[in-house]
Amino acid sequence: MANMAEQQLLTRIVVNPKMMVGKPVIKGTRLTIEYILGLFAHGATAAEILEEYEGLTYEDLQACFLFASKSLESTLFMPLAMEAA
Repeated sequence: MANMAEQQLLTRIVVNPKMMVGKPVIKGTRLTIEYILGLFAHGATAAEILEEYEGLTYEDLQACFLFASKSLESTLFMPLAMEAA
């Protein structure tokens, strides 16, 4: 059941090589996943983002996080700084 909900959320994300240089965007917008996640990283709240971008939904924001987490599942990630042991 959860997988079906995930698949439904992911349908909100599209990739079109002719739009935004092929970066994943929220369907029906030119808002990239990268841009939305950057807003959160810089302290914006979901309420602020939804207020700023009319037509965007909470589910669109959830889809951004889900897309990012799925994208990182099979990626080797190196931290920007290594901690000394």
